Amino acid sequence: MADSFLDLGEPPQPAKAEAYRVLARKYRPQNFSELIGQDAMVTTLGNAIKRGRLAHAFLLTGVRGVGKTSTARLIAKALNCIGVDGEGGPTIDPCGVCEPCRAIAEGRHIDVIEMDAASHTGVDDVREIIDASRYSAVSARFKIYIIDEVHMLSKNAFNALLKTLEEPPPHVKFLFATTEVNKVPVTVLSRCQRFDLRRITSEKLAAHFAHVVHAEGVEAEPEALALIARAAEGSARDGLSILDQAIAHAGMEGGGVRADAVRDMLGLSDRGAVRALLGLVLAGDGRGALAALRRQYDLGVDPLGVLRALLESVHAVMLTKLGTEADSTQSAEERAALEEWAASLSYAALHRLWQLLLKGHEEVARAALPIEACEMALLRVIHAASLPDPGELARRLAEQGIAVGQPGAPTSPSQPVAPAPSAIGSDPALQALPTSFEAVLGMLDTAREMSLAEKLRLTGRVVRFEPPEIVLSSAKPFPADIPRELADVLRRLTGQNWRITTEDVVGTPSMREAQALARESELDAVREAPIVKAVLEAFPASEIVEWNMQQRSAT
Repeated sequence: MADSFLDLGEPPQPAKAEAYRVLARKYRPQNFSELIGQDAMVTTLGNAIKRGRLAHAFLLTGVRGVGKTSTARLIAKALNCIGVDGEGGPTIDPCGVCEPCRAIAEGRHIDVIEMDAASHTGVDDVREIIDASRYSAVSARFKIYIIDEVHMLSKNAFNALLKTLEEPPPHVKFLFATTEVNKVPVTVLSRCQRFDLRRITSEKLAAHFAHVVHAEGVEAEPEALALIARAAEGSARDGLSILDQAIAHAGMEGGGVRADAVRDMLGLSDRGAVRALLGLVLAGDGRGALAALRRQYDLGVDPLGVLRALLESVHAVMLTKLGTEADSTQSAEERAALEEWAASLSYAALHRLWQLLLKGHEEVARAALPIEACEMALLRVIHAASLPDPGELARRLAEQGIAVGQPGAPTSPSQPVAPAPSAIGSDPALQALPTSFEAVLGMLDTAREMSLAEKLRLTGRVVRFEPPEIVLSSAKPFPADIPRELADVLRRLTGQNWRITTEDVVGTPSMREAQALARESELDAVREAPIVKAVLEAFPASEIVEWNMQQRSAT
């Protein structure tokens, strides 16, 4: 009796904590209205469903995190939804409450099979799909196969799938998703209806993140959300992952998601610091620019990030100069600075500044000493910015009475013409007119116009060479864009307008043809050598693969 009186039963158990779901999974779109940035695809699918013109296979391609797999599941919902009353048909607005919709959303529908091609690459995996596709759906309208990262399938697996993919049973739909559509065979592409999912704009991503933080009950600065949207580079999943991290960081710091905290977290340069650095560079203040760069570096900003921010600023200046619509995320101070630079810098100066910074970005990306390489890149920009461009140099020389680019033009012995300096990333210094077509090719090689020089060596057959006029033969296949391109390059190199035309007559052999003829002539001479001739007669199947005419003439 006492024992039963003291029996208090099982102690209360603590409630099980629900596992945390990351934002990228929690806010995965559940219907097409929640799918951001893909309006064209949704419109096409909606019209196809309304008219009953459904393809048997869909291919969804795009960069990471734009919603390829989510879209495939939404299509599966749209095709198998039966409505709240159980009598509905395929619809672009699935109800989300019927059993097929809920089962597909939870990943447990028996007729919607998802396969990861990255881990199921072989022909045996595809053979299972082919065998199972013959049987009708168990409880759904369509049996749907979703194959993610389909480009990872082997060549044999693709070949095995082709026949079923072209003529599948009427109850089967294939949904393929891939980030590398160029690796999918053309034979597969031709059997699918392709949708290219676009990168999501920063504005739409920022608006989506604002909705997410509101639903999560977290405060966030609009500038912080704009920074996260830009860092996401068009990917909703990447942006939500960064936002998840920023919210966790704010939970430790307090005060919500702040822009300065996001910059510190991502290692981004402050916009004000970037504007100050660009102003020092444009002012030619090398010491101040290096000090500003070091301050950013000490704060943990990557040198590559600094150069990238400078490139973005130069691009913004160019857009402002062109009069494009201002970015809504720009502050009044930033917009005023961009307008001031756009008014003071010419298009040529902006293009040169872009090339110099881009070259510096490439060097820092592969440098053993990134911060030192970044400093040298900024100093090069500062020093090269003060050098005149070729047009300005020609004007200065003309003011001094020095003729530029005229063949045989006299120059004063007391005023020797020194080679003109050229900024790295800008046009080479002005040169005298070449005296032969070979000299033209040499000039192109010196100016690093290798592609154009090689085209001319292969197909350039000269009919007439009278600088500044060149007539090339078009009797044989000849790229139509070469005359314009050659004229532009020679005008930039010599400061003179060139006239490059073609005539349908036979010109002199191209340099490669001349070399081939000379080589054939040498080979004929080698064949006629008595000892070689005797060997060839004794061994008719033998072949001359290498010879040395210098050694032959020496003997």
